[in-house]
Amino acid sequence: MSYYFCIVNTRDQPTFEIEFGTSKQGGDGVPRFSQEARHLNPFLMHASLDYVDDLQWQTNQMYLKRIDHFASSHISAFLTPTSTRFLLLHLPHPPNTDPTPPSQSSTSFSPYGPYTNSFPGTLTTPSLSTPNTSSSRSSIASVSGGNSIANNPTSAQTEEAIRLFFVEVFECWMKSIMSPFGGPTVGVGSPVFRSRVLAAGKKYL
Repeated sequence: MSYYFCIVNTRDQPTFEIEFGTSKQGGDGVPRFSQEARHLNPFLMHASLDYVDDLQWQTNQMYLKRIDHFASSHISAFLTPTSTRFLLLHLPHPPNTDPTPPSQSSTSFSPYGPYTNSFPGTLTTPSLSTPNTSSSRSSIASVSGGNSIANNPTSAQTEEAIRLFFVEVFECWMKSIMSPFGGPTVGVGSPVFRSRVLAAGKKYL
């Protein structure tokens, strides 16, 4: 899984951006977005802001979960009390391997394949058909986030891991904006903040 994290202020301006890769299931933490994806990701993030604006009036939760998707890329959102948006784009692919180009349609990890749904929030988690339901549940529960998080962006383990990542980054962000030399509309350019975001990504994602 490759991740692109962005903090957007109330004027829809990005104040912080960073890329990192999964550290689960033996991942090396290196993002493997293609050059095309790196150019497209900021546009996908900006397009998803409309969904954040709509969803913020429908829930009292800060974590809005997955709000949008484009092909194999999924976007999750977190809304702070000051209406600053945390956005995380995650592109699933096997750890330590590059996403397969669209021409190789034999794999399910194509970074820009066909649309899978027409509206955010309606993504369906692939069903696991096993003859023994209890053993299936125990095997899913035994996964500590490594296999699920690295390969399945719609699983409950991934959703929880992203929530914990957002919460930890939010705490670090609050400490940064409380500085008399900063504020919620100022870019978070501290190397310490950047390193803590990467540490949170390594810890949970």
